[in-house]
Amino acid sequence: MESIEIRILEKVKKTKRGTLFFTESFSLYGNADALRKALERLVKAGELERLAAGIYYRPVLSDTFGKLKPTLEEVALAIAERDRARIVPTGDFALNSLGLSTQVPVNLIYLTDGSARKITIGKRSVVFKKTTPKNVATIGKISGLAIQALKTIGKDKVLDKEITHIRELLKKEKPERLKHDIQLAPAWIREIMLPVLKQSTDQQQ
Repeated sequence: MESIEIRILEKVKKTKRGTLFFTESFSLYGNADALRKALERLVKAGELERLAAGIYYRPVLSDTFGKLKPTLEEVALAIAERDRARIVPTGDFALNSLGLSTQVPVNLIYLTDGSARKITIGKRSVVFKKTTPKNVATIGKISGLAIQALKTIGKDKVLDKEITHIRELLKKEKPERLKHDIQLAPAWIREIMLPVLKQSTDQQQ
């Protein structure tokens, strides 16, 4: 095994299984072509698995399920961290995450202030759609999802039961994060979210 492969493997084995690596993760060890060949040899040797073009991982081993792949959400978060980009789930993914839909989306769609791209993994994919910084400036996980879910449903189509469900979830959001994110929401969504903020503020007084 050549030294470049040994160095890659040493780095990989210092991290926990399931960690995602990109070709660029090893850029100090050689040029792009040398790295690609070394990674191919490590995949062939069974030391690494290739998830998609330029994305690798050392699988988590389960007695029940064998080798476990990273989830699409883990892939998205790793790419965002690598690119130093902000991402926010949107569309059916946001609805499913909040329990507003039982349908598991085939493709996970994120808004991002980074590069637009599509990563295909098997029959599913992670899609990053370029947007304005304001749309990815939310800081609360629940409130950020709520805004995107309501945008997906639409002002004239949102049901009372969906509003009630979202308000119950928003009660778990930290008030300071909720206050911040409300200011980024369209007016009709602010009206849905504000009663929750008022209630949490009243409780703190």
